[in-house]
Amino acid sequence: MKGIKKSLTEEYLYLDLSHQKEGCIFPLHTSITLFLLSYCDCKIFKVCLVLTEESTGISLLKNVLSEDVEIQIISRQELPPIVQNCCLPAVVERPDNFCRAGLAVVLRHIIQKSYEADPSKKEILELLGFKKTCLKACAEVSQWTRLCELTIPLAIENFLKESSDQPPTIPAEILELEKKLSEPVRVHNDDKLRRQKLKQQKAAGVRPSLDKEETKSKAHRQETSEEVDSSSASLELRVAFSELTVREEPAPANREPAHVRKARASDLPPLDHVFVEGLYFTLADIVLLPCIHHFLVIICKKLSEKLVEFPLLAAWYQRIQEVPRVKTTASQCGIQFLHLPELQTTSNEQQPSLDEVPCVEEQNDPSFIGGPRPTMTKLMEKGIEVMFSPHPCPTWTLDWDTLPAAVSPKEGKMSSDRALRKQQQLNNLVYVVTNQAKPGDRIVDFCSGGGHVGIVLAHMLPSCQVTLIENKELSLIRAKKRSDKLGLSNIWFIQANMEYFTGTFNIGHFIITW
Repeated sequence: MKGIKKSLTEEYLYLDLSHQKEGCIFPLHTSITLFLLSYCDCKIFKVCLVLTEESTGISLLKNVLSEDVEIQIISRQELPPIVQNCCLPAVVERPDNFCRAGLAVVLRHIIQKSYEADPSKKEILELLGFKKTCLKACAEVSQWTRLCELTIPLAIENFLKESSDQPPTIPAEILELEKKLSEPVRVHNDDKLRRQKLKQQKAAGVRPSLDKEETKSKAHRQETSEEVDSSSASLELRVAFSELTVREEPAPANREPAHVRKARASDLPPLDHVFVEGLYFTLADIVLLPCIHHFLVIICKKLSEKLVEFPLLAAWYQRIQEVPRVKTTASQCGIQFLHLPELQTTSNEQQPSLDEVPCVEEQNDPSFIGGPRPTMTKLMEKGIEVMFSPHPCPTWTLDWDTLPAAVSPKEGKMSSDRALRKQQQLNNLVYVVTNQAKPGDRIVDFCSGGGHVGIVLAHMLPSCQVTLIENKELSLIRAKKRSDKLGLSNIWFIQANMEYFTGTFNIGHFIITW
């Protein structure tokens, strides 16, 4: 087909499979990934479901798997060695030395590869949001990524387990999401949109007599009641769904009325959420949809009186069904949408307060003041002994002139001055590691960046296995290109958060910056 590119690299997608229950594959990370594959109509990955020790209900999988996705079921022992060191989901490029692990990293990669395969699918790429940053920040530093990627899926899994034995407790994370939906939306052009909303509100407050064209338009709208009334629909809804439909030629812009142009920013009305990240449908909506659906199923069955506490979540759940292809995808993945009653939105004062909810994890530590010694104190509090000591051989240095060019940090796209300082840093690290490492040792370079440390070590220690772990894709791709130039066969690249690495190692390297 014209416009569709064939991927040159064969990629395998590995997903955990523990059990299937009431139209849902567990863990939820697997359900979410399969939903995105179906939504993107993505067939470029070879998908493998990996059985866990407690895997059950395998014979019923055909009822909840999309027929469009070819899937193979394997055991954990059949995983490539690099994947055995990671949490799933994970994607591996053959020849099995570059792995992407963790839900957010894998989903973003699926979107990017789907768009590369068919660049006409611009709406797929738009799932990554403004500046393509949706769920890009790692969960260690972004509370929003952590909520979507980790805490809500896990909380819903625990909620579903609890509901099978007794009336479940509403997860704190769901209360947090309801609260987030009540907060004003911030977008890059919100001043312009808020002025348009002010104009809309002013127009709604004054009801002038209709001229002939308006009367004709009103009669037409009454005859087609199923269509959205653009004059009465909220500005946010019109902006959001205009991004999801074919756009018509814009009408000539008229100058805003004086009361709109002169309004102070503090007097402009806030923008309301249409989708979870604001006005536009993004990857975060797809991540949360399977989770919230199964939460609402239990609420409607066992705790129907609690539904009124989640008017914004219920409204989002109904609204997301109107996004093109969402209903079709849900049906393919065994999700039968609920028909919820229209709920009255409560005021901010009436909504649950997170201060009353235990378990909501805070990521920021106000007591941290920076510098090496507070960091060392924290390590010692965790039982890790730290000592300051002079360099054992301050005059030792690598002979950089005799090493292949790709070993030098100058190949990592940095200035000459910075490359020189990096070489001096590497002299110290390489001396220590090469004097401690034994043949067969596993060396892990955490937060490896462009691989300056790991590549030197892999070249100097060919009998050791070196693993680079980095969350930033571009940095790791640059490192792999340098490694390929050197022909290194003892190096792995893992794009993931550190907590998704589950392997063992003999020597670990992690630079603490302050």
